[in-house]
Amino acid sequence: MRKIIFGVAALLLAGVLAFWIFHKPANAPAKPEDKKPVLGGGGKPMPVQAAMARAGDIDVYIDGLGTVTALNTATVKARVNGLLEHILFREGQTVKKGAVLAQIDPRPFQVILDQARGQLAHDQALLAGAKLDLDRYRVLWAKDSIAKQQVDDQEALVLQDEGTVLSDRAQVANAQLNVDFTRITAPLSGRLGIRQVDSGNMVSTTDINGVVVVTQIQPIYVLFAIPADNIPAVLARVHAGNRLSVDVFGRENKTRLATGKLLTLDNQINVTTGTVMVKAEFANTDENLFPNQFVNARLRVETRHNAILAPTAAIQRGTQGTFVYVVGRDQTVSIRPVTLGPVSGDIVAIEHGLAVGEQVVTDGTDKLRAGAKIEVTTPSARTTAGKSAGLSPQ
Repeated sequence: MRKIIFGVAALLLAGVLAFWIFHKPANAPAKPEDKKPVLGGGGKPMPVQAAMARAGDIDVYIDGLGTVTALNTATVKARVNGLLEHILFREGQTVKKGAVLAQIDPRPFQVILDQARGQLAHDQALLAGAKLDLDRYRVLWAKDSIAKQQVDDQEALVLQDEGTVLSDRAQVANAQLNVDFTRITAPLSGRLGIRQVDSGNMVSTTDINGVVVVTQIQPIYVLFAIPADNIPAVLARVHAGNRLSVDVFGRENKTRLATGKLLTLDNQINVTTGTVMVKAEFANTDENLFPNQFVNARLRVETRHNAILAPTAAIQRGTQGTFVYVVGRDQTVSIRPVTLGPVSGDIVAIEHGLAVGEQVVTDGTDKLRAGAKIEVTTPSARTTAGKSAGLSPQ
């Protein structure tokens, strides 16, 4: 019987403890209506840093992960088969369109050209003789000295020789073209890559790698995706005649590499990602952008004027949503729910919940509760005060 009584008593004690733990936590935040302010360690006000909400302009950006794309890229290949005699470029060199990059041995092609020219001269002589005979035959036919068929045959022979001469001229042009093709030239202006073949090797028109790759990087493009929900806002600005600017940053999203302009949007949405591709153009005169480089792109859509601005460090998030700690006149803080607008760097626009001139806590919020007594300090002063109050510096 005694064991049963002890067991019941233990169960009741466990129930009381559970109720107290779940409904009365030791660190429960003080309610705003509590009259007694919450103090820091040692009964002193908690040192914090604060900033004042102000009115100003803020840029509205759309961020996206992008890839740098060359304006044009071409693999320079041999257009005739032969021995590569000379490499006339340096790897990484910037060249103009038409610059000679390499030389193939032209002698076999020069021989074929000379043969074609000789055949052309021979057939031109035959044509000239046939025309002279035709003139004589026409005079004799006019005097009724020869038959009309002989004149007709000679006219046909002249036409035949003229066709042969035309064919010979085409052969000469083709041979001359092959001679010209022994000089491998740049098909476009740009930057050369690493050479794919050395002098002394036989090159062919079927070589996959070619001789070198030339890439046009001035100007250069960046392709990045933006959410489909942002399309109406972007198109509205574009149709209004605005030139939207685009900034690109490195992988760490801190260093700005270049500033360019929006060119166009793709004509369809990717149904898998719910995004649309956007193309921007950059002058790239300093060559900070490199083909196939991954960058962070920021498209500036508009600038909002007279917005209420606050530091992003002041924004707190909890189960009740986003909020800030507002500093009151009695140096206590209260929790204020806010609605956020666009963010630019370390500044955020506040749509609702905050007024110009109100102070918000930006540092030292880790131990704050509604109604807490605070002391606004500078960073150096807060470090000293935090040590004396039992707080670690932020």
